[in-house]
Amino acid sequence: MRIYLLLLGLCVPTYMWSQLKGKVTDDQGTPLTYVNIYIENTYVGTTTNEQGNFELNLVGETPVHIIFQYIGFKTQKRLIDPKNKPAFLEIQLKEENYSLKEVVLNSGENPAHPIIRKAIANRKLNGDKAGRFSADFYSKGLFKLKNVPKKILGQEVGDFGGNLDSTGTGIIYLSETISKISFEKPDNLKERIIASKISGNDNGYSYNTARATVFDLYDNTLDFGGKVISPIADNAFNYYRYQLEGTFYDEHNHLINKIKVTPKRDLEPAFEGFIYIVEDQWTIYGAELTIKGYRIKEEFLNSMTLRQTFSFNPNTKIWAKNIQSLDIEAGAFGIVFEGRFTYVYSNYQFKTAFDRNTFGREIVSFELEANKKDTLFWSKVRPVPLTLEETIDYRKKDSVQTLRKSKTYLDSVDRLRNKFKWNSILNGYTYRNSYEGWNINYEGVLKLAHFNTVQGWNLTSGISYTKRNEEKGSYYRFGSNFQYGFADERFRATGYFNTRLSRMNNSFLSISGGNQVAQFNPANPISPSINTVSTLFFKDNYMKLYEKNFVRGAYQQELINGIYMWSSVEYEDRIPLFNSSNYTLIKRDKEYTSNNPLNPEEDIEAFDRHQLVKANVQFRLNFGQKYFSRPDGKFNIRNDKYPSLFVGYEKGFAGSDRSYEYDFIFGRLLYEQTLGNKGDFAVNFKAGKFFNADGIAFVDYKHFNGNQTHINNGDRYLNVFNLLPYYSRSTNDSYTEIHAEHNFQGYIMNKLPLLKHLKSTLVLGYHQLGVPGEKPYQEFTVGLDKLGFGKFRIFRVDYLRSYNGSGFAGDGVIFGIKLLDVVD
Repeated sequence: MRIYLLLLGLCVPTYMWSQLKGKVTDDQGTPLTYVNIYIENTYVGTTTNEQGNFELNLVGETPVHIIFQYIGFKTQKRLIDPKNKPAFLEIQLKEENYSLKEVVLNSGENPAHPIIRKAIANRKLNGDKAGRFSADFYSKGLFKLKNVPKKILGQEVGDFGGNLDSTGTGIIYLSETISKISFEKPDNLKERIIASKISGNDNGYSYNTARATVFDLYDNTLDFGGKVISPIADNAFNYYRYQLEGTFYDEHNHLINKIKVTPKRDLEPAFEGFIYIVEDQWTIYGAELTIKGYRIKEEFLNSMTLRQTFSFNPNTKIWAKNIQSLDIEAGAFGIVFEGRFTYVYSNYQFKTAFDRNTFGREIVSFELEANKKDTLFWSKVRPVPLTLEETIDYRKKDSVQTLRKSKTYLDSVDRLRNKFKWNSILNGYTYRNSYEGWNINYEGVLKLAHFNTVQGWNLTSGISYTKRNEEKGSYYRFGSNFQYGFADERFRATGYFNTRLSRMNNSFLSISGGNQVAQFNPANPISPSINTVSTLFFKDNYMKLYEKNFVRGAYQQELINGIYMWSSVEYEDRIPLFNSSNYTLIKRDKEYTSNNPLNPEEDIEAFDRHQLVKANVQFRLNFGQKYFSRPDGKFNIRNDKYPSLFVGYEKGFAGSDRSYEYDFIFGRLLYEQTLGNKGDFAVNFKAGKFFNADGIAFVDYKHFNGNQTHINNGDRYLNVFNLLPYYSRSTNDSYTEIHAEHNFQGYIMNKLPLLKHLKSTLVLGYHQLGVPGEKPYQEFTVGLDKLGFGKFRIFRVDYLRSYNGSGFAGDGVIFGIKLLDVVD
């Protein structure tokens, strides 16, 4: 019986299935890429690769017509009999002869305009026709580097793990996925990945998922990092010029209009290229559209080209997207970066409705062993044949991977990297054992040299041991940090142990302790680097410090999807500190203020030495959170339709004096939303209340992030008052705090004469703070973001006005350097 079944299994595929292979070129023999190839009156199809080659699986023995459709060329139809099994089919496509004879010209009107207006009027109707379906999905992604220099800013670039050849060119990423998807507009998606393959990584899971391919020209905007206006958006005439290039008929005798689209203003987030509209139905036949990086404020991106081809099925009367490709070109420092993604949709099943439980929070899942499929499997199911370059890359990296996983190879690499150099004592040193997955790291001392008036010049260093388990996605690290202050002649040290327990629920455990200096505000409103400059050059010592001996334990995990918990308990022995240094680089006719934030004019202690235990528990609720799951972990995707809510409780107890004990509840609401092409809006609302806290130490007050330096290194100002003096409104009672910003992302600046050439974005902001006994503090801001030169736009400048109640308090200018993008 087993032998019979085995023979049957071998014979049935031969009888039921055959593979059509071939090549498509133009009449000059040039290979054509992304040709739409499908079985007539079905949604079963494939496309050509860069060399014009294709493969198409045929089921059964009935002869079928194969359609070869390529934008700009005449469609061809071939009758194929699977029983004859053509070894190789060569197709030559001829360029389309465009005609304007079919166009009825209205006096004085651009002939493209009525076509676009009708496409816009039918946009939602046509988009909804194909807006609910199940389908088979194939994705291939490739990233390549070209002309990589030997050095960048004096640093050796290397060969990217052997991926680059002697010319500095090579594939650094190649991946494929096979999946089954269900989709319902606007954003319901369910994808089950059957096979996943990454060149050179047999344990890897591809990031090529259908979620990243939803570029719908029937929507008003498309998301390419920035929102790009569709050529048939409701407001498209405000952004585009149109020109009718010509018309032709497809194989179903539909009249197709070829329309050239160009942006009205060069800096607007608009495409350039061609869109093809079907006469009478006013649906999309195809598109080839390019977006320049500077138009969406992505300066390192040169361009992205989106190609889409739709086919018509006379049985369903639906135009469906068969082929989509995305070509990317970017670069900096002389490096050219190319990306190419190919997507094939087939076997559509259009739905009137899905079962109630079809869609949930999990949008992508991987089958077990999805990343273990062999070469034979891929050769049967891959709808787009590999190019020669891709085939070589797979073979090369699969062989190299075996070598580079070996103990002999990893030990040889480590011997080179582990060499101790003469400057390692100053700059740092790492000893690695790559085969066993651990390393010992020494931080060095020159990287973390700063100055403050309490410690004077101080050096910070550290040593740590890290062990990783790549398959489980876990790690643990333990180490110690050291700091020495030359003015107060104090050596301080802390130790810690951190571990990620599970990637499935994102659980972490940490234990730490020792002796250290800390800012009164645990959010560290002034960085050591900025404080070093403000003290040494301007004699403004804004950073206020105290010393603590402490032991702390913390744990966090995701309890259920979208609900996170953080908890900690810490014992602290707090000690007041005083200035030890009056040193400055530039002499100023003023003295340093004291280290007492409550009374900076007198050199007295800010609090009495005391001990306290603090316990804290916080929860975060990401409403509507979605995720994709892999056998090695869960990866969350915030749903930007809904806000994130934070709530928490903190208790101070076991104090050396009961007056230091307290209860504190707090909450925060963070909401961020992209408003089409009109920019990004965000609001951060906070509130809290202390109980039984009349005698608590100033350390435990609620402190607010002020700024007196006129410098900010954050990307957004959603957690700072940029004109508020530090500690001026700290409270042990209640508070409300609001920060709101809207970044127009070029919507305003792109339209202003002269100013548009700055290529910057306009930012408006509002900030308010309320505490008992004080009039509300407010700041109004207007600024320009993404200032700079060429591709480097990391600067921001804001003008601010502050008010106490209804009275004007002051104004100023803040200079921003976007090195961080953190909302605390």
